[in-house]
Amino acid sequence: MGIDTRPPAIAVMGPTASGKTALAIALAQRHGGEIVSVDSALVYRGLDIGAAKPDMAERAGVPHHLIDVRDPWQAYSAAEFAVDARTVIDGIVARGRLPVLAGGTGLYFHALLHGLSPMPAADPALRQAIAAEAAERGWPALHAQLARVDPEAATRISPGDAQRIQRALEVQRLSGRPITAWQRDRPPPRLPLRVLKLVLAPAARAELHARIAQRFEMMLAAGLLDEVRRLRALPALRAHPRPLDLPALRAVGYRQAWEHLDEACDASQFRARGIAATRQLAKRQLTWLRGQLDGRWFDPGRQGADMHEAVRRFLPAAAHRLV
Repeated sequence: MGIDTRPPAIAVMGPTASGKTALAIALAQRHGGEIVSVDSALVYRGLDIGAAKPDMAERAGVPHHLIDVRDPWQAYSAAEFAVDARTVIDGIVARGRLPVLAGGTGLYFHALLHGLSPMPAADPALRQAIAAEAAERGWPALHAQLARVDPEAATRISPGDAQRIQRALEVQRLSGRPITAWQRDRPPPRLPLRVLKLVLAPAARAELHARIAQRFEMMLAAGLLDEVRRLRALPALRAHPRPLDLPALRAVGYRQAWEHLDEACDASQFRARGIAATRQLAKRQLTWLRGQLDGRWFDPGRQGADMHEAVRRFLPAAAHRLV
């Protein structure tokens, strides 16, 4: 068997609040890397506190890519992300640097590492029509509709997963083919890198829950509600008929804060809903991560040395340098 000569890359994966940002920065600093954000909330301008976006000081110390590339009223698909990320990674490799792929959006990781099957592009008018149907009938009713035209997709998609229901119905209505048929088509070539997948996950679920609650409290103290007030004041969002249907505002914390400011719940209910939604996100992320059979799992609080040793063994000797 020949030597694998593909350029190396590190993927820092894990559920929300597991410490991915800090580890990615440490690895990039230690091994001459640049960070490629693999996070569907960090792509949006103005989503800073609630998205746990690296601050300007952190970004000044290490180059970061694919942060703040869209306004919160704009769409950004996994396919677009994969194209943009591959371009960025080509540049990092050409500079002789190490790509550090860091984030918690499984679909983005899949699109980047494995490619997505080609399918119809987004249609804003049709998406708006589907959202209007959902506002009138509810997403569970549209999930039932999806079950009739694409039962395989409906089995995989939760009745409350508005974004995926909308996309599946959009593809079926645009093309007359179910999204599962498109997904079975041959995807583009895989990313030509040798990737070490590091999965950060506390061994005890209670510890992760505690980290989630602590971080949510820190976001509140840092001004999360003021951040959402600024978003609500943006003319494009004020004019939008259903802002909470936008992908940016489906991010955990933002929807709950928006509803709280609409007086749909009081402060204690908002806090409880925000923490519960973040726990549910972490649960979905962990489910996806368990399917990454080549991922190497580490408890960030107890196995930091083991994790750095795994990176040292993976990288060529020339990469072991401080920058």
